[in-house]
Amino acid sequence: MKLLHTSDWHLGKRLEDFSRIAEQQAVMNEICEIAERENVDAVLVAGDLFDTFNPPTEAVDLFYKTLKRLSKNGQRPVIAIAGNHDSPDRIEAPDPLARECGIIFAGYPNSVVQPFELESGLKIIRSEAGFFELQLPDQPVPLRVLSTPYASEIRLKTYLSPEDSEEELRQLLQKNWQLLADKYCDSGGVNVLVTHLFVASKGADLPDEPDDEKPILHVGGAQVVYPENIPQQVQYTALGHLHRMHSAGKSSVYYSGSPLSYSFAEANQQKYVLVVEIEPQQEARVREIELMQGKKLLRKRAEGMDEALAWLVENQDSLVELTLVTDTFLTAMERKTIAAAHSGIIAIIPEIQGGIESNSARTKNIDLSKSMDELFADYFRHKKGQEPNDEIMKLFTEIMAEEGER
Repeated sequence: MKLLHTSDWHLGKRLEDFSRIAEQQAVMNEICEIAERENVDAVLVAGDLFDTFNPPTEAVDLFYKTLKRLSKNGQRPVIAIAGNHDSPDRIEAPDPLARECGIIFAGYPNSVVQPFELESGLKIIRSEAGFFELQLPDQPVPLRVLSTPYASEIRLKTYLSPEDSEEELRQLLQKNWQLLADKYCDSGGVNVLVTHLFVASKGADLPDEPDDEKPILHVGGAQVVYPENIPQQVQYTALGHLHRMHSAGKSSVYYSGSPLSYSFAEANQQKYVLVVEIEPQQEARVREIELMQGKKLLRKRAEGMDEALAWLVENQDSLVELTLVTDTFLTAMERKTIAAAHSGIIAIIPEIQGGIESNSARTKNIDLSKSMDELFADYFRHKKGQEPNDEIMKLFTEIMAEEGER
């Protein structure tokens, strides 16, 4: 059985004021072509389908057209779950019509997929909260899917164990997954888990969540989950949330990453989809397929106008964050000259050597290349004369996430 794993489409997302919809259309087309070329049996989309709870019309149109094309008129199931950027109700709203195309949506961790059967031979064999089993056309064995869309830690505990909210989330997840795996995931089929959670090796340094990403770790979100919390019967785990493709501490547990670079923290990052070949009782074989569509995000620190202009001319087909080292502030004419040299400049950050003299006192230069968290910490130290504690920083991160959602 051959599966295609992708996630974090963030359809409708912009980079500052720059629209990415044309790039998203191109990369969605590329993913559809890969699915067709590889003749995959099913497609797993592991959350963050849209960038906001209320995506723009062009993003919604692109989403449904892409899923319908991937489903191949009901011959290939497409399984799409909600991430922390998605409205679970919006994701599940078209479910009755989507099922007729072989598209299966899950918005909540306790969502139950309704049984259906298509003329293609695709059908739901068994289903309960957080699990469904599929018979695929031209496949002798079924596909079993454990499904855990994103929910905050409080909501996850409510869904999984409303009577015992004190138990650690990862233990509750493990217990729930294991019960389902023991009940349904024997050696007679292919068993996968699709989820949108923060998964990392126990004791390892945690990978950074993407810039501009609403955090799901610590701040009103879910605890980190370890690969050992996943049942042994699960042959492959398709993860969403982190934008860099990587194995999350185990050869069968993968983040596919986003199909486009969505922040300058992802500058020069190659993007992928994963093609996963699985047989019953065998380890999954994972193949990385590079995505070629979409503009590269590039950061450049240039010493003066001449170096900046020369570099911009050489890197036209990209989106750019330019740091320009100068002796004084940029004039309006200089900014106009830079803007005329490149159509994809997202930000120009002046770095003024030695600071600026003002009223005979040297004013400290603010480093605008720092993250919002770092800038806030600098401001707090300046105003309060002390370091912000963890509680203050977590509160600030939560406020920023809420602002981004609105």
